Amino acid sequence: MKIWKTIDDMRAASRAAHREGKRLGFVPTMGALHEGHLSLMRAAKAKCDVVAVSIFVNPLQFGPREDLTKYPRTFEPDRELLEKEAVDILFAPTPDEMYPAGAVTYVTVEGLSEKLCGRSRPGHFRGVTTVVAKLFHIVEPDFAFFGQKDAAQATIIRRMVRDLNLPIEIVICPIVREPDGLAMSSRNAYLSPQERKSALVLQRSLTQLRNRFDHGERNATNLIAAGKQVLAQEPGVRLDYFEIVDPATLDPMQELSSRALVAIAAFVGNTRLIDNLLLPEAT
Repeated sequence: MKIWKTIDDMRAASRAAHREGKRLGFVPTMGALHEGHLSLMRAAKAKCDVVAVSIFVNPLQFGPREDLTKYPRTFEPDRELLEKEAVDILFAPTPDEMYPAGAVTYVTVEGLSEKLCGRSRPGHFRGVTTVVAKLFHIVEPDFAFFGQKDAAQATIIRRMVRDLNLPIEIVICPIVREPDGLAMSSRNAYLSPQERKSALVLQRSLTQLRNRFDHGERNATNLIAAGKQVLAQEPGVRLDYFEIVDPATLDPMQELSSRALVAIAAFVGNTRLIDNLLLPEAT
């Protein structure tokens, strides 16, 4: 595996792969890698000739009261995992490399970036789309792989790629869960043993909602009420949002007459976790 830390080196590696006619797959990450990330790399390996992964803790997507300084930085264990997965290229730039002094240019997907997590975390998705646009420009992949767990992010990045006519295919891969059902996340490391147990209520609430859907309920208000009823059983969990939205627009739905995204965000202690499901589920 080659490790590049400068934009010029990463660009040279990408262009060399393309000159050889190879398909380049890309998985952007902030490190603290877990099985969810590794599943994206395996999907990329299955579809592409060369796989590049970035590790960059992006300061633009953290709010003033969020956990940029606390965010886990585990470069050596991450590097070892990437070696085991036979990743070809690791791009690990510094903030100074990614953001020139005095940079004032941002990429914003209007009308989507203010919804779901964007409403709770103002400016978050502007930070995400800015850094992903820059990474796409640097790495120049043919395919980019993201996880369904960050469903709003996936929708926003797809729209950005479409609107900016970027020649990249976005591939969204399924949520990877722990054996007990908790969606894998780098932030799970923040949870105490008791909080880790309490966090399972997110998945239980989604399961209850899905059961109501499977029994014929299609009214969004009723479905959300069923999910919230389960959440209320865990006093240590504070709900941020529980919504059913159109997966393409992130607009709330009243009746589930077409594909719907059920999205939840909640604080377990001081840790904010997200989870979601698509209805009807793929068969």
